[in-house]
Amino acid sequence: MNALKNKERRPAGRGQAAAGTRPSRGPAGQARSPSPKPSGRPPEKAAKPAPEKAAKPTQAAPVETRALLSRNGERPAERVPVILESAGAGDFHLIDSGNGLKLEQYGPYRIVRPEAQALWQPSLPAHLWEKADAVFTGDTDEDGMGRWRFPKEALGETWPLSLAGVDFLGRFTAFRHVGVFPEQIVHWDWMKARVEEAEREKERPVRVLNLFGYTGVASLVAAAAGAEVTHVDASKKAIGWARENQALARLDKAPIRWICEDAMKFILREERRGNRYDIILTDPPKFGRGPNGEVWQLFDHLPLMLDICRELLSSKAIGLVLTAYSIRASFYSIHELMRETMRGAGGAVESGELVIREAGLDGKSPGRALSTSLFSRWVPA
Repeated sequence: MNALKNKERRPAGRGQAAAGTRPSRGPAGQARSPSPKPSGRPPEKAAKPAPEKAAKPTQAAPVETRALLSRNGERPAERVPVILESAGAGDFHLIDSGNGLKLEQYGPYRIVRPEAQALWQPSLPAHLWEKADAVFTGDTDEDGMGRWRFPKEALGETWPLSLAGVDFLGRFTAFRHVGVFPEQIVHWDWMKARVEEAEREKERPVRVLNLFGYTGVASLVAAAAGAEVTHVDASKKAIGWARENQALARLDKAPIRWICEDAMKFILREERRGNRYDIILTDPPKFGRGPNGEVWQLFDHLPLMLDICRELLSSKAIGLVLTAYSIRASFYSIHELMRETMRGAGGAVESGELVIREAGLDGKSPGRALSTSLFSRWVPA
């Protein structure tokens, strides 16, 4: 039951949530439905790219399941609230926000997209906003079809970007996303540091599982640091995009397994096989469908997903990371779920929000912080 991160988590999924895709991405605390992932059309037609849609059989395909395991022992220590802040990095920064919109810099382009959590007035004058290269218009809901308007000139469908030292493609999709969720860079930096530390100590190659992996930027960051990566997403289109990114990042020979499958089916099979991972990243959508019609509902399936993920952690586990977008919930809900899931494992659970701070036109002028998602992360002692 992966979902394409509709997280960008989350396009068909980033609307195909059930299968390792990542559907709708919206501000924390605001329910959104899945948005499909990238499509490949030329600029003039990019305005109306065909969204990636999971097949909708008349009856949802049955999904394997198992009972939740009984957990004993003390709950891990807690660190709350934790606010993980990014001021931008590489080719991205948030220029300004307000009036339900955000003005962002992605490489050479300034982009305007809807942002319901920007309740305040913009800091910059309107004429600077009007100089944007691309503006997403149409349905303001994450799962709504929209189109890109290019005020200056028609732009190509894709363009090169770089974050965390990894090159990849940005893309104008019909569901407002551009192929990356830059607020996640705080998790990527954490993961990169842990992988490189293990490399220096020559313990072993760190094994990373990236569920609902979308366009693969996190997987490429992990692989570039020296990890062996298993990337799971239900969308064939997202996997194709991720492979394009792998080539652009010059990581063709990196040990990455690209798995196009329903996330829940995959992790249940991995549990039966006894496979283990040192770091697990999971960025499920609120709702989604897998490639065979499997249905994912975050509040229904998240407890079991985390329960299985705990079983997949190795004896020298480094961390289990959960990011949740587009839900009407407090971070405390996923915080307490993570602590219950990790009973008896020791360590600590740190939970809170991911935020991006405005950085102005120059990328160096701190402004207001914009909340993007909830997160919870278990780390060993």
